[in-house]
Amino acid sequence: MIVIRREEAGEEGHHGGAWKIAYADFVTAMMAFFLLMWLINATTDAQRRGLADYFAPTNILGRAASGSGEPFGGRTMNSSRNLAGESPPSSGLQNGLAAAPQRSSEKDDDLDTEEAAPRTTATLRYLVSQAQLAGQSSVDQQAAAAMAGQRQSASAEDAAARAQAARTTLMQAAEEIRSSVGNDPQLADLARQLILDQVPEGLRIQIVDAERQPVFAAGQAAPNGRGRALLMRVANVVAKLPNAVEISGHTDSTPFRGATDRSNWDLSSDRAGATRRLLVESGVNEDRVRGVAGRADRELLVPERPADAANRRTSILVIMPEGRAGRTGAEGGSP
Repeated sequence: MIVIRREEAGEEGHHGGAWKIAYADFVTAMMAFFLLMWLINATTDAQRRGLADYFAPTNILGRAASGSGEPFGGRTMNSSRNLAGESPPSSGLQNGLAAAPQRSSEKDDDLDTEEAAPRTTATLRYLVSQAQLAGQSSVDQQAAAAMAGQRQSASAEDAAARAQAARTTLMQAAEEIRSSVGNDPQLADLARQLILDQVPEGLRIQIVDAERQPVFAAGQAAPNGRGRALLMRVANVVAKLPNAVEISGHTDSTPFRGATDRSNWDLSSDRAGATRRLLVESGVNEDRVRGVAGRADRELLVPERPADAANRRTSILVIMPEGRAGRTGAEGGSP
């Protein structure tokens, strides 16, 4: 007896469970999709760039993207460059020179030759441009220095020209004073008692005593008649000039014979004051008077003869417009 056994139910059970696997795959895929959507929504732009750089970092050893590297670091094991999303085109330049990564083999050198060539060219262009800028800056500085030197030279020349013109004016004034005194018959014999000389500070005019021909009465501050006439001739010329003036009085070394409470200091100061008053009366603006001083016998005209009559004098200094810089003892010394 032949018994035929059929197990149709087993095959139906096997085919009936296949859908579960497909469903599980679908659910897993949906979960991954929603998880991805949640991550995109919950992360910042910087975090998303980090994710992108992790899955596609810059790899200097090959042309294709690689998944190796540190999480969110965007760096490979053999690269020290920045993230792909953050690297500028010239990231290979450091301090104006191209960074030269270490090569592991000749094959790697061949692979990077085309990549290094543009960077080398860019580096050379950068260095050339910097050199040109430096050269232009140097040229500009030299031009500025030359212009400054020219301005200083022109200024110095102008100052020298003005000083020379002022000197010429003072020399003309001195000649006018000499002519005015020499052409007056009453004063011609006093011409030798009038000393005019050029000093660094300007024109110095000195009226000195002579033996038996004083211009100041003995022991008196006011000039005598002859001295007053001589001073007025000088004042008439000085009044025409715009220069400032200084006035000083001087005596010899003979002790003052007047009252006991007076000395050569008092006498020289009084004579300087009397000279100032006469100049102002003759037309010299008082604002031009810069100083009035008595020197006593501290600045002798004839140092080897302290008692000489020429040491008794009054001095008028017509000052150069530039001032009295560097004046040292202009009233002393011989004529």
